[in-house]
Amino acid sequence: MHRLSRRLLLSMLPALPLVGAIPGGARAQEPDSIIRLRDLYNRDLSFSDLALANEGRRIPISGFMAPPLRAESNFFVLTKMPMAVCPFCEPGMPWPVDILAVYAKRVVDVVPFNVPLETSGLLELGDYVDPELGFYSKVRLTDATYGRA
Repeated sequence: MHRLSRRLLLSMLPALPLVGAIPGGARAQEPDSIIRLRDLYNRDLSFSDLALANEGRRIPISGFMAPPLRAESNFFVLTKMPMAVCPFCEPGMPWPVDILAVYAKRVVDVVPFNVPLETSGLLELGDYVDPELGFYSKVRLTDATYGRA
């Protein structure tokens, strides 16, 4: 059995943050790293382990602001790809896994649809119908902030 020398141990310290990146490591993904919309779902459209582990926690997510439903609102939809038209305006359509409802801390300043954003907010999972807008969501950020990426 080998004993680790102090020099060897100290040389290994910079690699410790990488342990979470190893499958089966301590953490699959740090909540401080930017999360992609697709990371919130499994292939069968159920919530991923990452989403379930971070429910109720503040997480960062990147994407694009879809055209707003209405002016002077604290609500917008974050999309995976830039969309010049409303991605969810057809009634009866299934919930798309590449969008996220965002409830900002303040009235939203509309950002052009093709400008990348980074958002951060409390992750909420499960069916929800906004009482004011009637907008249905399966996943959303609340108490959110956002800015250009």
